[in-house]
Amino acid sequence: RAKALFNADFANVQPHSGSQANAAVYFAALQPGDTILGMSLAHGGHLTHGSPVNFSGKFYKVVSYGLTEDTEEIDYAQVARLAEAHKPKMIVAGASAYSLIIDWKRFREIADSVGAYLMVDMAHYAGLIAADYYPNPVGIADFVTSTTHKTLRGPRGGIILSTKEEYAKKINSMIFPGTQGGPLMHVIAAKAVALKEAQSREFRIYQEQVVDNARVMVKVLQERGLRIVSGRTDCHMFLVDLRAKKINGKAAEAALGRANITVNKDAIPNDPEKPFVTSGIRIGTPAMTTRGFKELEAEKLANLIANVLEAPHDDAVIEQVLSEVREMTTKFPVYGQRKNLKMGG
Repeated sequence: RAKALFNADFANVQPHSGSQANAAVYFAALQPGDTILGMSLAHGGHLTHGSPVNFSGKFYKVVSYGLTEDTEEIDYAQVARLAEAHKPKMIVAGASAYSLIIDWKRFREIADSVGAYLMVDMAHYAGLIAADYYPNPVGIADFVTSTTHKTLRGPRGGIILSTKEEYAKKINSMIFPGTQGGPLMHVIAAKAVALKEAQSREFRIYQEQVVDNARVMVKVLQERGLRIVSGRTDCHMFLVDLRAKKINGKAAEAALGRANITVNKDAIPNDPEKPFVTSGIRIGTPAMTTRGFKELEAEKLANLIANVLEAPHDDAVIEQVLSEVREMTTKFPVYGQRKNLKMGG
C-alpha cells in the first residue's frame, strides 16, 4: 500500500518513528564523519537534519542551509554554494516548520552536481503528497522518509521509500538488526489502515480542506496585525511572528492553552529569543479539519487566537474564548464521539 500510494518500488514500514527512519538511512548510506547538508533547525528544519543535540549532529559533520532574508523561502542558491564548497555525501531536504512548496527537483540538481545522495524527509507533508496537493519527492530523491501520523493521519511510526531497489537490502538490514529489534505488528496493521484510507476520495477532500483552512487562518491573522513567516502557506501549517503583539512563543502557548487552544512555541528565522522561549508559534489545521471545521470555523478560530494574543493576561478574555472553544468542540466532536463518522467532516 505504501508503494502504491507514493509510486515507490521499495518500502520498509517497520521504523518505529520518523527519527528512526532517518537514522536507518544515514547509517545505511553514510559513514561516521561524513558531511551532510541539511536545513537549519533555527530556519524550520528538524532535529535529525543535523542539530548538534541530536545523533545526526554527533555522528556526522553538518553544514546547514536556511531561508532568504527577504522572502523567507529556502535559499537554493545558498544550498548550491554550500554543496560546492563542502561536497556533502548527503543532502537532506524537508522541514518541520516551513509552509511553502519545496522544490525537490532543484535539490536533485544540486545533489547531482556534487555527487551526493538526496534524502527527503516528507514527514509533515506526506498526507498532502498522498492526495496530490503537494509535490511527491519519490522518484526524485534517493531515499524518502516519513512519519505515518501528522498529515497522513495514521499511528505514530515511520516508513522509508525509494524507487531504487538496489538500496533495499541495505535499508532493510539497517532497520533489523541494525537499529531495531522486533517489528511492532499492531502499529504496522494501523499503518496499513491509514495507507488504505489515504487512497480514498474522502481523504483527498479532507486534505483540500486542510489547506483551505490554513489559508483562511493566515488571512485572518494577517488582518489582525500578525506577521506570517514566508508571507503565506502552501500546506497545512504556518509560523506566526508574535513580536508585533509584544508576546513571546512560550507565553502565547501557555495563554492559548488556558483557552483550550493547542499550539506550540516555535522559533522564527533569526529569532532573537532563546529556543525554549521563541518569538513565534506554529499552527496546523489537520486536527481541527478532522473534527469537521471548514472555512467559517477556521475564520472564527483564528480570531479567537488573535483575541488571546492581544490580551494574554486578561482572565475575562481567556474565559470568553474558552467558552466559545467549548461550544465549537461540542458542535464538532472528535471522531470517537460521533455516531456517523465521515472522514474530514
